[in-house]
Amino acid sequence: MSFDYDLFVIGAGSGGVRAARVSAAHGARVAVAEEFRVGGTCVIRGCVPKKLLVYGAHFAEDLEDATMFGWDVPTKRFDWPVLRDSVLAAVDDLEVKYGETLSNYKVEVVRERAVLTGPNSVQLASGETVTAGTILIATGARPQLPEIEGIEHAITSNEAFNLEAVPRRMVIAGGGYIANEFAGVFHQFGSHVTIVNRSDVLLRGYDQQVVDRLMQISIKKGIDFRFNSTFERIEKREDGSLNLTMKGCDDIHADAVLFAIGRIPNSEGLGCADVGVELGERGAIKVDEYNRTSVPSIYAVGDVTDRVQLTPVAIREGHAFADTKFGNSPRTVDYDCIPSAVFSHPPLASVGLTEGQARNRLGDVKVYTSDFRPMKNVLAGRNERSLYKLVVEGEHEQIVGIHMIGPDAPEILQAAAIAVKAKLKKSDFDAVVALHPTMAEELVLMR
Repeated sequence: MSFDYDLFVIGAGSGGVRAARVSAAHGARVAVAEEFRVGGTCVIRGCVPKKLLVYGAHFAEDLEDATMFGWDVPTKRFDWPVLRDSVLAAVDDLEVKYGETLSNYKVEVVRERAVLTGPNSVQLASGETVTAGTILIATGARPQLPEIEGIEHAITSNEAFNLEAVPRRMVIAGGGYIANEFAGVFHQFGSHVTIVNRSDVLLRGYDQQVVDRLMQISIKKGIDFRFNSTFERIEKREDGSLNLTMKGCDDIHADAVLFAIGRIPNSEGLGCADVGVELGERGAIKVDEYNRTSVPSIYAVGDVTDRVQLTPVAIREGHAFADTKFGNSPRTVDYDCIPSAVFSHPPLASVGLTEGQARNRLGDVKVYTSDFRPMKNVLAGRNERSLYKLVVEGEHEQIVGIHMIGPDAPEILQAAAIAVKAKLKKSDFDAVVALHPTMAEELVLMR
């Protein structure tokens, strides 16, 4: 059959853009439909603008610490609109660059919503029907919101980048990485932050000792926590403030409430059921190891599959799909030992098995830790301590997990993660000469 395109991608986020670009480089005729903005969640309203806010928030402590390093900074005034608008401008620039990349590879960008109408066809919002030999769904995920009275007065991470002003009192619902990251950011900007979590577990899946350290530091900074608590109603007052009726804790008065309780795959309204694309729990599109759905000509990558909701994973999946389908080089993505980070204050980073996971899975485990005060904190008079942790399989001393909390932990872990992926041993770390004076040297000095 003759189709309009070899590949039609629905969604121009990280996974969709990578799949489109690589497929086009392999010689495929490719089009991408995007109803919002090219770049997806990560570039437009996720990792990139969030990390820029994190950088901005760090200046609060850096300016305070500067005094002990001989710097006189008499005015420490923070102007939220300046940072907000600078971040939004940077996002605009990135969107243009993403569009240019697709154009350079001769990928056609269709700025309309597209829905499935058959195994080889989609209908655009304009009513036009387009055909393709292969269709790739890369529509990502969206923030989840509870069904409670007054939820229209709440915001999610999507809206946090566009606030008119920094809330004086901010409540953040959730215990995952998004909740803890925004808690640290807005606390540094001057908000009184309260984290409300429906359970007593923060950052599920991360090493408990590292999570406990983050909570201790957060509490000392002034961030409040309410565990085993849920929201019953949100009421907006005449002065614009919010009254939060709670279950499990006292009611809370706030100026903003941000929900970060998980993300739902964007599969609704795509026509999946109509064409036979099977969905799983929470609307995730089911795929095999080669990203193929239950319809042989339709594939899916990224957060819409709800496997691992991380941008680098979506990119890997998109690349693997393109190489498999159009590059004559079938390959799959290895989901083992994926490093991750939480850009909290301070940040934490992790790869491999936690201590608890290792003991349950391996039994014989050794744990090495370094609990230290970074040199910069010593001179600044800041008592905040870092914690590095190696989890080692007992018999052969293979390093099966590395977990860290402290300044620049994510930057350090990226290189250290190679050791876990390569199945190196503790003796390999011991054999490396320390790079002094650095925080990273603690990784090779644990005995």
